[in-house]
Amino acid sequence: MRYIRAFALIYLSLWLGNSVASLLPIAIPGSIIGMLILFALLSWQLVPVAWIKPGCQLFIRYMVLLFVPIGVGIMQYYPQIIADLLPLLLSCLLSTLLVFVVVGYSSSYLQRSRTDNNKPDNMEQQR
Repeated sequence: MRYIRAFALIYLSLWLGNSVASLLPIAIPGSIIGMLILFALLSWQLVPVAWIKPGCQLFIRYMVLLFVPIGVGIMQYYPQIIADLLPLLLSCLLSTLLVFVVVGYSSSYLQRSRTDNNKPDNMEQQR
């Protein structure tokens, strides 16, 4: 019974996300909106985590099997992937490097501001 409730809540979030996505003028996948809806419900504690946990654990346990059809489907486009391999690799490498740099500078900035806030003022150091 707990699996049925978990899957029903997950599917309801997906259905709501797809419904909202069809109403929006921008192209955001319904599954993403559904995850955000489920996240909001869990964050605001409108839905207890214990209701969702059994279904999520089952999905995570068999996640590899869920990605097999996607991997096989990608192989259908093998010639197209090989033809565009250089731009694909270049965009992956550059975007990864950009993320590294942005995260590095952001964390450095936040760490620096955190340590500056924890230092006592000069007036307090003289006492």
